[in-house]
Amino acid sequence: MTEQTIPGTGSGYDPQKIEEKWQKRWAEARVFESDVDPSKPKYYVLEMLPYPSGTLHMGHMRNYTIGDVVARVKRMHGFNVMHPMGWDAFGLPAENAAIKNNTHPREWTNKNIAEFQRVLRRFGFSYDWRREISTCEPEYYTWNQWFFLRMLERGLAYRKKSRVNWCPKCCTVLANEQVVNGGYCWRHEDTLVESREIEQWFLKTTAYAEQLLDDLKQLDGGWPERVILMQRNWIGKSQGAKVRFAVADLAGAEPIEVFTTRIDTIYGATAVILAPGHPLDSKLLEASPARVEADAKLAKMRQTSVKAEDLATMEKEGFFTGRYATNPFSGEKIPIWVGNFVLMEYGTGAIMAVPAHDQRDLEFCRKYGLPVRVVVEGKEVQSLKLKVEGEKKLAGAARTGQEAVEEAFTDYGVSVNSGPYSGMESEATIAKMTAFAEQKGFGRAETIFRLKDWGISRQRYWGTPIPVVYCSKDDMVAVPDKDLPVLLPPNPKLTGMGESPLASTPEFVNTVCPKCGGPARRETDTMDTFVDSSWYFYRYCDPHNDKAPFDSAKAAYWFPIDQYIGGITHAILHLLYSRFWCKVMRDLGLIKHNEPAVRLFTQGMVQKGGVAMSKSRGNVVGAEDMAQKYGADTGRLYTLFAAPPEKDLEWSEESIEGSWRFLNRVYRLVERHAQAVRRVKSRNACAATASRKEKILLRKAHQTLQRVTQDFETRWHFNSAIALIMELTNGIYLQEPLEEGVRQEVRKELLELLTLMLAPMTPHLAEELWEMLGHTGGLWTAGWPAFDEALTREDEVEIPVQVNGRLRGKVKVAVGTSGDEVEKLARADAVIAPHLAGKSIVKRIFVPDKLLNLVVA
Repeated sequence: MTEQTIPGTGSGYDPQKIEEKWQKRWAEARVFESDVDPSKPKYYVLEMLPYPSGTLHMGHMRNYTIGDVVARVKRMHGFNVMHPMGWDAFGLPAENAAIKNNTHPREWTNKNIAEFQRVLRRFGFSYDWRREISTCEPEYYTWNQWFFLRMLERGLAYRKKSRVNWCPKCCTVLANEQVVNGGYCWRHEDTLVESREIEQWFLKTTAYAEQLLDDLKQLDGGWPERVILMQRNWIGKSQGAKVRFAVADLAGAEPIEVFTTRIDTIYGATAVILAPGHPLDSKLLEASPARVEADAKLAKMRQTSVKAEDLATMEKEGFFTGRYATNPFSGEKIPIWVGNFVLMEYGTGAIMAVPAHDQRDLEFCRKYGLPVRVVVEGKEVQSLKLKVEGEKKLAGAARTGQEAVEEAFTDYGVSVNSGPYSGMESEATIAKMTAFAEQKGFGRAETIFRLKDWGISRQRYWGTPIPVVYCSKDDMVAVPDKDLPVLLPPNPKLTGMGESPLASTPEFVNTVCPKCGGPARRETDTMDTFVDSSWYFYRYCDPHNDKAPFDSAKAAYWFPIDQYIGGITHAILHLLYSRFWCKVMRDLGLIKHNEPAVRLFTQGMVQKGGVAMSKSRGNVVGAEDMAQKYGADTGRLYTLFAAPPEKDLEWSEESIEGSWRFLNRVYRLVERHAQAVRRVKSRNACAATASRKEKILLRKAHQTLQRVTQDFETRWHFNSAIALIMELTNGIYLQEPLEEGVRQEVRKELLELLTLMLAPMTPHLAEELWEMLGHTGGLWTAGWPAFDEALTREDEVEIPVQVNGRLRGKVKVAVGTSGDEVEKLARADAVIAPHLAGKSIVKRIFVPDKLLNLVVA
């Protein structure tokens, strides 16, 4: 940046002064406040609420700028827009920061919130700050507890023992995302995470699995296909069969039940493999000759945390229990193993290993020398065997089950080595085997889901207390609604070690049973913070209601959300949980719709040095620093211009300076002509009475407006819209001096259109230019301009001329010129004429204003 172009050193454009002025005006006029108004169409747009940690950088600003542009455009189109902001304020980082800095999590959080709000206001985002929420405030988390109690009443909240990731140093449960580097704690990278079984609270998301899957159809066209696919896979509907394998030679043993989507491969099962946490593990080992060694292996497996996403690549390990199970179809006895790649949370916690037709089974069985038996062959293999008589012997050898299988064959095909089912196609085999299993009583058709119930227990302080108590007489008792909220104690002892801080706070733990009046202990787990973010956007409708989570009539007006904006990282958990919560609220009678948001946009990341901006990486560009150096409008413009909003953006200091120079050019252009036109009334000039210079400028302006309108309304191509506005600005400069041949009212129209198109993206500058052009009311009273269809059309066109299909030249003609006239001009054209000389035209193909093709012989 040269000294002459640094903001505040010689340029008339002073962003700091202008932005402060208009932010104050907006606040005084309460421009962005909106309430229920049935007389106007509503539009609810919001960005995912941020976690107030650290400082806001330009990666954050891109997300909020996209939402703000949408909100401002919709206001200009006459919509009643709600555009709120709040804070996802509970969570482990606040508690860790409190421990590190010897301060209270509330103090640390509220300090960050104040800073976040200041920076967001500095960027001029059009939020209705009356609706601000913070999820760590009792007025909000009261309703988390209220919802929990409603779910408890309906059997949607329950407590059970469950295997969890446990850090022995943190002494708390870790989410899967907090298990890093192949099984270590994210906070203590030298500590292996264990798998432990402890009492946990769950919300029964599985009760809505079918609805969550089916209702994805309602989101087609409104949500990115990628997100819908990710949710569909996460819910993971599988249709198959449950089959019971009797345990051989062990009196009183329960059969082992497996779920399979490929019952047609059961003749190829060469082992049954149990998860390390399966209830039968210990019983099967009771009389095992290798029990001591097996118990040690089992204990180690149970302590090791395994993530589902690692199953395909992890080293498969297991041991033989010394017991056998009976295949209910073939009667064959096959060994029972325990394997680390079988998870208790998925299916039944047991599988039949069919190595020839499942890659993970193949890896395990090869490692431990278990047989591999082909029972399904591709149809093309079957056809070849029927045709080639000489392969009969080979086929017989292959079906002994000992052939070398390099890779599992997982497709449908034709059953072989499958008793009476051999020769049948897979689909028919599945149907007949399932029916037979049901008939004989050892199996049944079953649909299962990969989706599991949502474990919400956290052994931390900074979260919503779970509103139940434990009484020696009455067991678990729900806290009555009248006693909500159950407040967090103000002065917990936070160490990051040992049991939950709430458990070591006697004044919190010790209470009275609301049922019998006797002594009781409070639940000391707090809720997962995804609870807070699963319904927050409903609270925006009615943020200060102390009688209900929100007024249903207000929610009915604003919902569903018209446009939700956030990162792809939230494609599953947050969005899935919020969809679940919506359906629960519907069933509680609070709302009537099935889905919270009809449209979702996932913006790309802002990168620096090829990786996403992150404080931990040390590559952030601070939003406040950017605003101080260039102005907020420059930062907004750059994040919109540098890449399409759905693509990642690589930060470039040189490019940000280009955006700054462009805004200076616009300011100087308006400043130069403002005095001459401010008292003139602009009007849409008639093309028929316009001078040639005016026609050029008006046509460019209205063509730009037409395309920018399309970019804003249908495609969100903000980067191309800005490029078009830059072209228009250059076009106006090229026609300077405008005083010559351009009437004042036409000049004003041009500058007004330029200003209005910039308004959603650079609102402070646009307000200043609007005032310079003589308007006393702010831009918030101006509507989006309409382009003149007649002025978007060109007077002349260039028509390509082909001879025998090959381009030979072009002729410029008035729009609507006839084919005869275009041919006449082509014959006279010095470039085209030689290709026609001495030849006869046998056919003419003419597309008006588009193409002339002459076929000659």
